[in-house]
Amino acid sequence: MFCKNCGREISDSAVVCPHCGVQIAEFKKSASKQTCTMAIVGFVLSFLVSVAGLICSIIARKKCREENLEGGGLALAGIIISAVEIVLGIISVLVVIIYFVVFLGFLASL
Repeated sequence: MFCKNCGREISDSAVVCPHCGVQIAEFKKSASKQTCTMAIVGFVLSFLVSVAGLICSIIARKKCREENLEGGGLALAGIIISAVEIVLGIISVLVVIIYFVVFLGFLASL
């Protein structure tokens, strides 16, 4: 390709002529990825309301993949935290139920 200003030969990928300094092509703006807001919401909710955090984080993870957004890791963290909290909640309820069944059985034997 040739420069439109000075007529000298330049690279086809040149944006500016290295000889005269005239702009040849438009500069491509580097597009920074946007962060998925739903991933942030899901992560925060995973600490407060586990089920809501899990749902939001799953939706955010899918959205990040489909729309090529940042925040997929945050959504994954929200999913893991929510799942762990839900499992621990279920285990806690089962332990309390077993404790009271054993305790009431002990009281009944007195």
